[in-house]
Amino acid sequence: MKKRQLLVIMLASVIGGLVAVFAYSAILDKKENNIVSTVREPVSMVSLKAGLDSSTDFTMAAEKTVECVVNVKTQSTVSYRNPIYDFFYGDQYHGDREPVTGIGSGVIITADGYVVTNNHVVESSEKVTVTLNDKREYTAKVVGTDPSTDLALLKLDAKDLHFITFGNSDAMRVGEWVLAVGNPFNISSTVTAGIVSAKGRSMQIIQDNYRIESYIQTDASVNQGNSGGALVNLKGEMIGINSAIISPSGGNVGISFAIPSSIVQKVVRDLIEYGAVQRAIMGVSIADITAELAKEKDLPELGGVYVTDVNENSAARDAGIESGDVIVQINDVKVNSPSELQEIVGRNRPGDKIMVTVKRKGNLKQFEVKLRNLQGDTSVVKAGNYETILGAKFTNLDDREKSKLGIENGVKISEVREGKLKSAGVKPGFVVTQINNKPVNSVDELGKIINSIKGGVYLEGVYQNGEVAYYAFGL
Repeated sequence: MKKRQLLVIMLASVIGGLVAVFAYSAILDKKENNIVSTVREPVSMVSLKAGLDSSTDFTMAAEKTVECVVNVKTQSTVSYRNPIYDFFYGDQYHGDREPVTGIGSGVIITADGYVVTNNHVVESSEKVTVTLNDKREYTAKVVGTDPSTDLALLKLDAKDLHFITFGNSDAMRVGEWVLAVGNPFNISSTVTAGIVSAKGRSMQIIQDNYRIESYIQTDASVNQGNSGGALVNLKGEMIGINSAIISPSGGNVGISFAIPSSIVQKVVRDLIEYGAVQRAIMGVSIADITAELAKEKDLPELGGVYVTDVNENSAARDAGIESGDVIVQINDVKVNSPSELQEIVGRNRPGDKIMVTVKRKGNLKQFEVKLRNLQGDTSVVKAGNYETILGAKFTNLDDREKSKLGIENGVKISEVREGKLKSAGVKPGFVVTQINNKPVNSVDELGKIINSIKGGVYLEGVYQNGEVAYYAFGL
């Protein structure tokens, strides 16, 4: 009996042990399956999502863009001064002229060959050659330039070209993906990716009193030669023209700037229609509202743009805007920096009306401002009207005046208004003797020389007191 009981107990123990082993094995196997599942499934899902997520797929935008971005090569000549010759011959010696070649990028914006690029790419150039992505080469005509925005428009004698579509730069948000397409270091059809790092940046890069700087900042790789290339969104639409970089070494460090497409489109339309940009101004001096300015002027908030001065006989003064006002909105767009305000106003033409909302002594007021041109009226500025563009009146010199100043040729500036000459610092009474190293003998000759220049202007001359002066500016 005891043997039977002992046998039953042993058998039960064996069976129990086997059951425990099988149960443990099943549990362990289940745990292993669970571990494999928790590791592998998310990897599989991430891979699947990455393959389907178009927000990180740049191929479509790149394919739509590379055929529209071109290489721009410029040729010009410069004078090299020899100090020994300067000593012996003075200002009569202008040095040996040597050829200089420059490179940059451009973007085809119409099928019939309009190309937009930077002004600094083609400035002072005597010949501009454009090479397409398929290696076709054209000699380009400079339709017009705008130093105030650093833009230039070229025209190719071509048709049925691939061209880019403009996108809405206003709709771009900080953090969105963008592509920079251009020809860095003369390497064609290069595409780099980054994000919009900031908007409305003003870097004081453009040397013009009426500059409009409201750059899109990006960390897409942009280097020398990228100037004039396209900044595009992931639809392949152009939302900017790459214009400048900040770099201690001259290479990319992740900070580059593009001119918004909203400004590009306005400048292009003006240059095609009029041959000159229709610059609209309010006639105010403005400042960014910093903590120091807010404390000094007892401003309760840091938002908006502070009006430091209102010009006499300006559109703003006639509308009722006063010094000390804080401009908080233009039409239905809020403004918080001078660059944002200048961009919005710069999209308009003289004669256009805008609604300006200001904060004055804690109260909001609205004013309708009819914008004017640099000459203080609403007339259209056309290419070739050099007196309007330069903002001055000229008179011929008689022999007595030439003899008094010790010169053989020249044209006197009798009046200086708002325009290029005043911005450059030229004062009434200045006698222009040479323009870009070409002697000026009469007002008619001056006009022909100015109308033939596409880019930079270098004036040499003398004031009535015998002071010799030089001025440089862009058209």
